[in-house]
Amino acid sequence: MTMALLITTAVAGIRGLSAMAPFGMASILLFLIPAIVFLIPTALVSAELASGWTGGVFRWIQAAYGDRAGFVAIWQQWMQNVVWYPAQLAFFAAALAYIFSPSLANNGLFVGITILVVYWIATLLALKGLSTAAWVGSKGLIVGVLIPALVLVVLAIVFVLTGGHSNLAAAKATDWFPAWAGFSSIVLIVSNFLAYAGMEMNAVHVGDMKKPAKGYPKATLLASGLILLIFIPPTLAIAVAVPAKGIDLTTGVMQAFDVFFGHLHMVWFTKVLCILIVIGILASVVNWIAGPSRGLLMVGEDGFLPRWLQKTNKNSIQVHILVVQGGIVTILALLFAFLPSVQSAFWLIVTMAIQLYLIMYMLMFLAAMRLRKKAPEVKRGYRVPAMRLVAWTGLLASVLAFLLGFVVPSGQKINQLLYVVALFIGILVLGCGPFIFYRFRKPAWKTDQSTESQMKPVAAASPATPEHRGEVE
Repeated sequence: MTMALLITTAVAGIRGLSAMAPFGMASILLFLIPAIVFLIPTALVSAELASGWTGGVFRWIQAAYGDRAGFVAIWQQWMQNVVWYPAQLAFFAAALAYIFSPSLANNGLFVGITILVVYWIATLLALKGLSTAAWVGSKGLIVGVLIPALVLVVLAIVFVLTGGHSNLAAAKATDWFPAWAGFSSIVLIVSNFLAYAGMEMNAVHVGDMKKPAKGYPKATLLASGLILLIFIPPTLAIAVAVPAKGIDLTTGVMQAFDVFFGHLHMVWFTKVLCILIVIGILASVVNWIAGPSRGLLMVGEDGFLPRWLQKTNKNSIQVHILVVQGGIVTILALLFAFLPSVQSAFWLIVTMAIQLYLIMYMLMFLAAMRLRKKAPEVKRGYRVPAMRLVAWTGLLASVLAFLLGFVVPSGQKINQLLYVVALFIGILVLGCGPFIFYRFRKPAWKTDQSTESQMKPVAAASPATPEHRGEVE
């Protein structure tokens, strides 16, 4: 149960629910498919790797394919977090706008400025040390996710039972399947891969379980059920309240609250829920600001990053990496001011984050299969049954999601060619860092505190204790 809750906390959120709500009952299938072909394979494969090798994603892929591949993997994991911040804070801006003036939610300038101000405030808080970030972030799941999701579902039930008009169609068999109008009609399913990302975070806890071979698969299935409960009922609640064509990708949750509370003659209560969502998102961002970049710092200390990027303050926080991270977030935030609509910018950034993360997952699935052959002597605390089937399922799903990510989803007012070019350039620019640093690395970059010893198998090393997604433990 503890492991299941850890996985659920790392993965669950309500930001992406609006993307699936237009599909109505078909959203259930669109949540289940990625759960089966991506969520569960990711959890199982990362559990075996974590129980065989310490050091997280970098060490797993390094053991299979060498330094450069390991560096590419950890870089993509860190970079997708960097790209994730503007998308998360766009949702923050939408919730904040609903407190004061809902029309601001679709004002690109307001969204961009909000992202910048809130992100840099969160960065300043993170620089005070991990204890501050952990204290702020620990409140985010309950305040900003569980309470709004539960209220949304309860309100939908009350709304229907008291005569409210439901926009959710479920009368025909076709209502349970997404309509086919070309690839663009199903591309929104790709967003669910990012919704399920982070399953590998808690795999490093496998060594602490009493009977991981039996307990971890059970925890994975239980967590998957809990995650789907957080995702599916609130998504259907949004579909009940708002017509499919009227659901906004960034404000869909708030639109639903408006309808439900309006039905109860309590429209003002939407602002209360928005305040909770705002608090939860802020807590989440503060908690993740320093965490993923910490993993990059530890890899950098092995000689993969210049000494300038390894600079830390008195609280042992990686100051210069956070500055670079903030610069990238600032550039991405400007997209909200210059793209045709807030929704277009939101979707482009979300897709860019997914693409970068999927590169890491492809490498992880390949590494798991290779290490079965290359290092059979390494003792694993947990072994995936039918590894090739599980890993190939996850790998092919990741490749398909990656390719579909280059198709503009239906309903988005953005030119297909411009979209592909922007995505390609974004992925190329943001993902090329490890190749440049690896090419020009110098012996002087390596520090005395490097984590090279963590490449040892788990059986020969002390247990690791993860604190943040994306860290090299």
